[in-house]
Amino acid sequence: MIEYRTTPDGLTDEALKGFFVGWPNPPSPRTLRRILQGSYAVVVAVDAETGKAVGFINAVSDGVLSAYIPLLEVLPPYQKKGVGSKLTALMLERLEGLYMIDLACDPHLEAFYRKLGFTPSTAMIRRDYAAQAGRAG
Repeated sequence: MIEYRTTPDGLTDEALKGFFVGWPNPPSPRTLRRILQGSYAVVVAVDAETGKAVGFINAVSDGVLSAYIPLLEVLPPYQKKGVGSKLTALMLERLEGLYMIDLACDPHLEAFYRKLGFTPSTAMIRRDYAAQAGRAG
């Protein structure tokens, strides 16, 4: 059974291992915990039997007009089982009332987000992989 929590409290580094599959410099579990703690809103999917996080979503926001969803991650064994959709739906409930809720995604994820009510738009991004690698620990 999957529990959905609105706080990362009580999750250990061990419980946060395995995310960011395929990233060139994946954040460590310690860094992930800091990301979640510093976010405006989070929802974490936790396997009730093991206590391990199996997915999460976070948002940064001004709390008035806009929010941005930078991360939605689901561990590979839990993908295609509705966890990502549930995490997103719960986050959208938490952000209800804001004028704009934006995210950027790779093209192969557009269909997933369309099903959840998002529409394609143009975005600009900048990545500093060297700086991110220095903060991965």
